[in-house]
Parts: sequence; C-alpha cells; structure tokens
Amino acid sequence: MLGDAMRFHLVRDRTITFGVLAVAACGLVITACASQDSPGAASSATSSAATTTSPSSPSAAGVDACATSRLKISLTNTGALAGQAGGYLKFTNSSGTPCRMSGWPAVIALKATGQATRLRHLQSSMFGAWHYTAPPPVLTLQPGDSAYAIVAADDRPAGDNSRCPAPYARLRVSPPGDSGHVVISAWLPGAATYLPACPSVTGSPTAGTSTMTTLASLPH
Repeated sequence: MLGDAMRFHLVRDRTITFGVLAVAACGLVITACASQDSPGAASSATSSAATTTSPSSPSAAGVDACATSRLKISLTNTGALAGQAGGYLKFTNSSGTPCRMSGWPAVIALKATGQATRLRHLQSSMFGAWHYTAPPPVLTLQPGDSAYAIVAADDRPAGDNSRCPAPYARLRVSPPGDSGHVVISAWLPGAATYLPACPSVTGSPTAGTSTMTTLASLPH
C-alpha cells in the first residue's frame, strides 16, 4: 500500500509549484502540483534555518521560550495525501532576539458553530512523513527563523459512516508552553477544503499535531 504512487497537492507559496518528492522513509512517491489560493489562506512560507539542539545543550540554555507575542503563526504547505488532509503550522520568530521551542503546540479546532475540539498529539503522520522521536528536539529560532508542526486529519469517512461531519473553520494555536494564542483560518488551499473533522472507527477525533520540527525534516 505504501509503495503505490500517491498524488499530493501541496501548496507552500502562492507562486511556487512543487515537483516530485521521494519520501524514502515511507516508501511514497509524491506528485505535487499547484493550486489556486482561496480566501482565508495563510501567508506564504520562507526558508528558515532553526538550530536543533538537545535539552541540555549550552546553546539552548539561557534562551527564553518562544512566546506567542514574539511569533507570527500561519498555516502553509497545505494539501492531501493517503487519506489525510492538512498543512504545516509555521511559527516565525518576529522579535529581535533568539527564542526556543520544543514539544507539541496546543491547537484547538473550532467549527463554524463554535464547537471546540483539542487536537490530539500525533505519534506519526502520513502527511509530512513524520514520526515522533523522544525526546522532541529543542529548536532555537534566530530572528526571522521558523519552526513547523504538522496539523492533519483523516479526510475520509470511517466504518459505516457515509460522510464526515462539518469541517473545522478555524484553529486556535499556542506555541509549546505558552498560554497566549492566535486564531487562524483552517482553510487548506492545497486540498480545497477546511481541515476535516472526520472521526475514527471508534468515534474519536483524528485531527492532531506533530511536535515542533524544522522544514528541512519535512517534504516541501
């Protein structure tokens, strides 16, 4: 199943069309093509070079955690792959000093009706070919650098369900360890849909987030 060719509509920037990505770790061949931007789409991504360190590294010591007030948070690299739809939450250090990030961001998915669902902590994701490794890396963001977290959900009905519930319209996002938050659109231009609210066969939500990571470790 994982060896089959799969089509992955991936939007990173409004002007960039991605080519073929070979994801050897998951045995996937992903064919990317451009999509039109839609209302509510987040601003485009830029290259970043966040420094990855261990929790005990001297370079991480003395650097404050990235607070919401110091970050620009957006949703980019959206698309659909292997039964999941999602994108990359992008956290850019918009302050003038370094800050650090590690672990899972706190994300609450909101429906148009106001119903709120806390996104679960993913251990792996077909979207982004990501797998959790312990302990999560500590990322040091210099001014202008960015860190990323996958947000994804199943986009197909499970079990006897013939359709999924109404999707999520907005995301309330906080960086790891910070109580502040921003609210952004949950529209996924690359999948031409909002973040799906499809449950698993047991009825539990499938939407979740990865730990913080670098763009270099994800397909882009």
